[in-house]
Amino acid sequence: MSAAVLPGSTPQWLLLDVPSAPAAARLVHGQFAKARCFALFEGTELHGLREHGPLLVDLRQSPALVSLCHLDPRSWPGLLLVSSSPAEQLLAHLRRMLTVTLGLHHKALLSYYNPHIASYFFDGCDPRELSCWLGPISLLRWFGGTWADRAIGSQGWQQLSNPGLPVAALETEHSLSDRQQSQLQRCLLERHAWQWSRATGRDYRRLWEDLQQGLTLGFTERTVLDDWLWLRLQYPEARPVPDLVGGSQRERLDQLRRRWQDGQD
Repeated sequence: MSAAVLPGSTPQWLLLDVPSAPAAARLVHGQFAKARCFALFEGTELHGLREHGPLLVDLRQSPALVSLCHLDPRSWPGLLLVSSSPAEQLLAHLRRMLTVTLGLHHKALLSYYNPHIASYFFDGCDPRELSCWLGPISLLRWFGGTWADRAIGSQGWQQLSNPGLPVAALETEHSLSDRQQSQLQRCLLERHAWQWSRATGRDYRRLWEDLQQGLTLGFTERTVLDDWLWLRLQYPEARPVPDLVGGSQRERLDQLRRRWQDGQD
């Protein structure tokens, strides 16, 4: 994945992340009313949410919109696509990408059209997986990066080319690999660290270290992990105790809190 702005081919489609930019969707329907648009959720099990879901916009008759996407990418979040396939074939593929399986029994919505999630998910694909997931898409481009990139101000243009390896077509409710799941889990954790950093003013890198430290100590439950981060803010120089005892994560955290409060660090 490249973070440089590459000329490449002119994008033919914008998959707009409407949940992140409802104002952009209104602008498409108003100022660019002649552009063909397709609600990605239409005809799927998410049909009832189609007006609030991603929108596939045909850019071929809207060069001004292409320029806007490049000049002000933060106002137009989503994916820019290059594909020689008919709209119906591209739509069918993009809709298959929406629902995935995790393990044997869990199904989930994959918001791959969100630039943050794209920055993790596609980075978790090897060339064969990428060939399968991109399918009829020859080139994919978006502005963004990871939550860590956002925290340090290093977001930029990302670009992926389809390796074009001979692979089977993407299945309905395709199963995610362990690495893809790991990348998405990291996305959630780094977003959580970014939110804490924004709310508290604590340096993101230090906050991420605190979060990782809490996970190492076994504080994996959301509320316990949050309480650990809050405790760390109060005792930034205290040393963790690796031999905590207790029947639950909450009990172990309370034990650590008492030790630090008593100055037994």
